[in-house]
Amino acid sequence: MDIKQLHLFLEVYKEMSISKASQKLHISQPALSKSLLQLEQELGLRLFDRSTRHLHITKEGEIMLSHAQKVIRDMEDMKQEAEDIKLRKKGSFKFGLPPVIGSNIFPDIIASFKTYNPEIEMEIVEEGAKIMEASLLEGKIDVGVGILPVDHELFEIRPIVKKDLLLVVSTDHPLADRKRVELKELANEHFLMFQKGFSLYDRVRQGCIEAGFEPFIVHESTQWDFLVEMTKKNLGITLLPEMLCQKIDLYGASTLEVTNPTISWNLAIIWRKNSYQSHAAKAWVDFVEDALQNNL
Repeated sequence: MDIKQLHLFLEVYKEMSISKASQKLHISQPALSKSLLQLEQELGLRLFDRSTRHLHITKEGEIMLSHAQKVIRDMEDMKQEAEDIKLRKKGSFKFGLPPVIGSNIFPDIIASFKTYNPEIEMEIVEEGAKIMEASLLEGKIDVGVGILPVDHELFEIRPIVKKDLLLVVSTDHPLADRKRVELKELANEHFLMFQKGFSLYDRVRQGCIEAGFEPFIVHESTQWDFLVEMTKKNLGITLLPEMLCQKIDLYGASTLEVTNPTISWNLAIIWRKNSYQSHAAKAWVDFVEDALQNNL
């Protein structure tokens, strides 16, 4: 039994005539009759009564008809769903999002994406950028946000944001009235940092080393808002992404540009090199890139 036989069965039923059905289907009457007979033999049932001048469906045929119609509908649904997936209307994926990035950049993008793609399921996994890279390589997540640079040998990279880190100090800090500062001027400061495992920890520490000193770290946290509040109390200084500084409450704090060197904060959508990406994940990557293209 195959799907073609079921289509022929339904067409003969609609026309209640083998000759009319054969004309509509553009096949010969003998071929249609043979296919119908093979279906009856396989089922062990007579589907049509041919003993009279006009064709009639049998009681058994009526029962089989409902099954055939269901199979055809399911096949059509399957084709449509496959097409929907190809058109990126459905599917699912796991998206890795570092907390410092997710809270201020992605909520609006995620909401907009869900509006345009209501049948795509996204599971968000929050973890530090370095840990997220490991999750991508292990196949635990499909796509994530990386802080550049990342290993080009391991990841496909789609840049989305190019910004720098800003220095955040208390309004009581001696540097508070400055517009910019050279990184080497911070050699004797107390640093409030994100924990190891966060790319921002590595970016800030590496920048300080390039400026000629190892940062004196007095506290590490996973929460940017806690770092900001500690900074406002003049318990240390911190460096945060410019985009984050534009969105948070900085009353009681000042921000300064950092030079010689600047510490870049360039973001990219990344996924494991040579890995399969679902249509849903590809749709998300394209959507994020379009939403953030003005930040490049």
